[in-house]
Amino acid sequence: MNEPTTILTGLARELGKRRPFEHFEEEALLNVLRTSSVLTNRMARVMRAWDLTEPGYNILRILRGSGDTGRCPGEISADMVSAVPDMTRLIDRLEKRALIERRRVDTDRRMVRVFITAAGVEVLDKMYEPVTEETKRLLGGLSRTELRTLSDLLFKLRDGLKGNELGR
Repeated sequence: MNEPTTILTGLARELGKRRPFEHFEEEALLNVLRTSSVLTNRMARVMRAWDLTEPGYNILRILRGSGDTGRCPGEISADMVSAVPDMTRLIDRLEKRALIERRRVDTDRRMVRVFITAAGVEVLDKMYEPVTEETKRLLGGLSRTELRTLSDLLFKLRDGLKGNELGR
């Protein structure tokens, strides 16, 4: 176990702590959670212009990438950036807006595949530049090397959680 830190770090000051964090792990976890919250909220503001949430946007991107084959809801769930507790309801909302459509598989009528519609592709095309610009604004304070290191470290952290109840 790591020794407690002895100085008030940037996060400790940001959170209004009077004493240092007890453990480096605690500080790192809270830093990841705090940063995730800030980034999520900023991206949500951009997506609000199209009445989409991050999970809805993610579904549209997954379906666009799947092309003519579409995806089963379970496959969509597996590829989501963030876990979604009620995929069916989210798919229902996107379908109601005609951004996606469900189709039964001819060979197995019990199986349903989900496809992006032309309207869904159009929304993604319109969102591309604003989402890209906000992403660059949010992460523009880091160099390419720092971004690669950050990505590698976050992947390593998630990869280490695979197979236990803390992982997805």
